[in-house]
Amino acid sequence: MTIMSKPKTYHRIARFYDALGMPFEHFRYKPLRRVMFADMGGALLDAGVGTGCNIPFYPEGAKVTGIDLSPAMLARARRRREKLGTGVDLFEMNVMALDFADDSFDGVISTFLFCVLEPEHQRPALEELRRVCRPGGTIRILEYALSENPLQRAVMKLMAPWVRFAYGAAFDRRTEQYLEAAGLELLEKKFLYRDIIIMLTVRARPQPNRLPQIQLPID
Repeated sequence: MTIMSKPKTYHRIARFYDALGMPFEHFRYKPLRRVMFADMGGALLDAGVGTGCNIPFYPEGAKVTGIDLSPAMLARARRRREKLGTGVDLFEMNVMALDFADDSFDGVISTFLFCVLEPEHQRPALEELRRVCRPGGTIRILEYALSENPLQRAVMKLMAPWVRFAYGAAFDRRTEQYLEAAGLELLEKKFLYRDIIIMLTVRARPQPNRLPQIQLPID
């Protein structure tokens, strides 16, 4: 599945997305979203904003920008933004070609985006998040992992074809394996729900071949 096929997938499912995810959102995801935004502030990027499920959890005073490749999902995010009265800027944008300057954000949040990205798209997406996040800034990634519990693992494998069809997603992306090549440092790897939802906290290292800014003395 190519990156350009994703908008078609989400155009198809956008109208049902929140309804399909409602039980998971209520019983599983809401507490995790709070954790994702804990101690975050300043200029933040919500990469893969979807229908805007993160919007209620944005930190007070933060300037948040949300991007998504799907116009249909963004339309629902805009409705949620208006309903909640939250000042988030929303843009249709490919995470592998972000239209932002280097070091534009103090931090980046990505909830379940990397479950959707194909293996060949993982590193380019990580490199773009690294580029737009200031050196030393925090990037948090929330994604699924295949359980080590035999029963849970079997259930997830049974669900995998449906998840692939409906969302273009997979449970076994293992985004952690691409971090080093993308120039990112893993600070923490923590399961937030059983052993199937994991949070990766990474740091954007300074980019190579960039000359430091020198403050010249004023006569």
